[in-house]
Order: sequence, then C-alpha cells, then structure tokens
Amino acid sequence: MAALGNRSITVTAPDLDRLRLSKCHSIPEKLRALRKFDDEYDLIIVHRDADRFSPGERKEEVAKAVAAEWPGCPHIAVIPVRMLEAWLLLDEEQIRQVAENPNGRVKLNLPKGEAVERVADPKKLLKDTLALASGYTGRRLDSFQKRFPRHRHKLLERLDLNGPVKQLPSWQAFINDLKAAL
Repeated sequence: MAALGNRSITVTAPDLDRLRLSKCHSIPEKLRALRKFDDEYDLIIVHRDADRFSPGERKEEVAKAVAAEWPGCPHIAVIPVRMLEAWLLLDEEQIRQVAENPNGRVKLNLPKGEAVERVADPKKLLKDTLALASGYTGRRLDSFQKRFPRHRHKLLERLDLNGPVKQLPSWQAFINDLKAAL
C-alpha cells in the first residue's frame, strides 16, 4: 500500500510465471488470464516496451486489447522508449549493489540521461553490465547470469523515482498518464 497525495493505493503485480501462466505472451492473453481470478481492479497498468514502434502505436495496441478483453476497465500503458531495462541503466550504485560488488572499481560506461533511450538493446546491456560489475568469472559468473530476471526485478524495486529516470520523456509520459488516471 502506498500513499499518493491524500489517497492510499494498493498496487499488485501478478507474477504470471508463478501463476503458471507464463505461456501468456500477448496483451489479450494476459488480460484473459487475469480476468479468470475475478478480482476487481480500479486501474490496470500495462507495461509494453516500445521496441521499434512509437509510444502512440503501443498505447493504441494496449487500448484495443483492453477494450476487447476487459471493456470499460480504466487502464494506462507504461511505454519505455525501448525497453524497461533502459530505465534501470541509470543508477550505477544500485547496479553495483545488485551485482553483489558494491565497492567494485571497474568502469561500467553507462549511458547518461536521455542517451539511455537510444541504446539498441538495453536488456543485453543491463545483463552485460551486471556481469561486469559483479567481477565474477567462470562458474560463479554463469550462476550469477542465470539469476538475471531476479536482478532486474531488484533494480526495478530500487528504482529511485526522483533520480535520473525522472528526466526521461518516457518516464514523464508514464507519470502524467498515471496522475490523469488516478
């Protein structure tokens, strides 16, 4: 539960893998799966990376899916310019913490500011950067890299909402959409 202004909100993020729904890939499939739980939601927030599409095209895709699968349900789309991982590349200190090497000295060469939204494959860069920051080699590195989904999740949980991400146009659009929806 979190406070937003004078409102309290509860945010849930169903883990489709843990619900054995990992084969749901498209937005309509995910919405159908979640509706089976018969929970009530005041707002659905759908994450969809822009990849090679414009944010407007992705928002339209989300709107059509919600209209078809959950008519009348309020929703917003979270559309990072490339991938969500781009937002996670902005905090070197957290990357080092999650990489289990907070005092590491190896140079990470992370993109700064809006340049992060122009990285061709932020997911790969984040995975490679975490590996580099860890300082691990051999089997320890292999074991570490297999935990990338957990590392990404930790970074997302630790995302500083008032940090560098606040300056990104894609983040600002998300926050504006969220405020309008609430």
